Amino acid sequence: MESFVLAFIPLFVAIDVFGVMPLFMGLTETTGEAARRRLTLQATLTAFAVSLLFLAAGKLIFSFLGISEADFRVGGGIVLLALAVTDLLRPPEVTRMPGTADQTPVQRESTLGVVPIGIPLIMGPAALTTILVLVDAYGYVWTIISLVANLVIVWAVFRWCAVIARVVGKAASRAVAKVAALFLAGIAVMMIRSGIQMMLGSG
Repeated sequence: MESFVLAFIPLFVAIDVFGVMPLFMGLTETTGEAARRRLTLQATLTAFAVSLLFLAAGKLIFSFLGISEADFRVGGGIVLLALAVTDLLRPPEVTRMPGTADQTPVQRESTLGVVPIGIPLIMGPAALTTILVLVDAYGYVWTIISLVANLVIVWAVFRWCAVIARVVGKAASRAVAKVAALFLAGIAVMMIRSGIQMMLGSG
């Protein structure tokens, strides 16, 4: 259970479902309730499929490129830190994603669950990087279990996002997103530190 908690929390912070929720609501504001449910399922399954593919191929890519775990921890930590700092410092964005306003409703609804909601809103660079680091730390079983648990939460939040938004409010949702970004910055620094320690230990 301890391994599950330790694997679950970094991935929950990296996915940042409450930070993504306003974007999801903006992208689906013109869709009906039934279409929103379909998009929620499509986006969640897309994120799960991509993450499993990344899990399966990640080690092979490492081996082919000659990248060690320590290298990836440092590099991934730097990427996560940059993403976290950008999220912390940028002003609130318009909730409509670029390139979606000029599409017809049918075109948008057929692809919206895959791109941009499934990728990269749910399973973006931060989440993918975190998944590979978790595999090295806790193994495939706990990483996949924590991934499934997080995606269930994502599905539930998106499914009832309108209710959650009314209860929580936009300001509170943004505050939660900023706190999550702050924790993500801390996790990134931890990854960089552990990677450097591994390099010094093997050197």
